[in-house]
Amino acid sequence: MSAKSSKEPKRDGKASANEPASEKRLPFEPAQNRKKPPKKAASTVTINAKDDSSDAKSVARKAAAIPEVISRRMARRMAFFCGIPTSLGMLTLVISYIVISQHWYKLPHVAVLLINMGFFGLGVLGLSYGALSASWDEDRLGSWFGWQEFRTNFARLTTSWRSTKEKPDS
Repeated sequence: MSAKSSKEPKRDGKASANEPASEKRLPFEPAQNRKKPPKKAASTVTINAKDDSSDAKSVARKAAAIPEVISRRMARRMAFFCGIPTSLGMLTLVISYIVISQHWYKLPHVAVLLINMGFFGLGVLGLSYGALSASWDEDRLGSWFGWQEFRTNFARLTTSWRSTKEKPDS
């Protein structure tokens, strides 16, 4: 479709009713679809090196990926440690609405807000704690609350942060 065509879609991002679905434009889509210049023919050595590096990257990703057993353990703990405070935060809103609407007690709005924010904040912390309190050893389940695992995993995390911080300076 050329720029001078009468069937060109509107520039405001909205497509007309008689326009085919494939030619509808998104509001953030650029006005012109620029064609990339043709690439120069790459030598076979470059292509082979590229394939080898992509294979190495996929092997490295698989090695760095979290095992399925550990990711499920983390997800369960995150759901528990985040789900309970978040549910209490939502329950706070419902209960405070009932208490105020039935005129049982006059609750200050600030108190309801602070309690609600406290529970939601605990939910956010519960996400982090759930991930760090899970045993990262595939063969070891860990304790119920996971405090020892949290300390071990947090120490690993801070050591990793420090080592990445020191690498550019070396």
